[in-house]
Amino acid sequence: MSIGTRLFTWLRGEQVGSDGFGNRYYRERRRPPARALEAGKRPVSLAREKRWVVYAGEADGSKVPPVWHAWLHHTIQEVPTGEAAQGYAWQKPHVPNLTGTPLAYRPPGSLLAEGKRPKATGDYEPWRPS
Repeated sequence: MSIGTRLFTWLRGEQVGSDGFGNRYYRERRRPPARALEAGKRPVSLAREKRWVVYAGEADGSKVPPVWHAWLHHTIQEVPTGEAAQGYAWQKPHVPNLTGTPLAYRPPGSLLAEGKRPKATGDYEPWRPS
């Protein structure tokens, strides 16, 4: 985290929650002013509140679970807590993108996978122009 982000978070941020990866989520303490468009109507804000995440460890957008991503991008308004943050029973747990790490998926036959590449089975026929 840069010194600018740290200072902005300390001065103007309000922590609203965290996830299982240790990321902390913030919004601006002072909300945008609401304006009434017409008499008798509900006041609406023309500016959206600022929301951001402070990552635990390396900053990687794939570390943000889907429900927190929705909150950060104003898809949902309520802060995810309790069961909403856990997701549905049929959902798999969120896993960050592991590409480029030792835990990355290496399919069988990959040159980067441990072991030897299997020999061709004889069902391959190279293309030859006619």
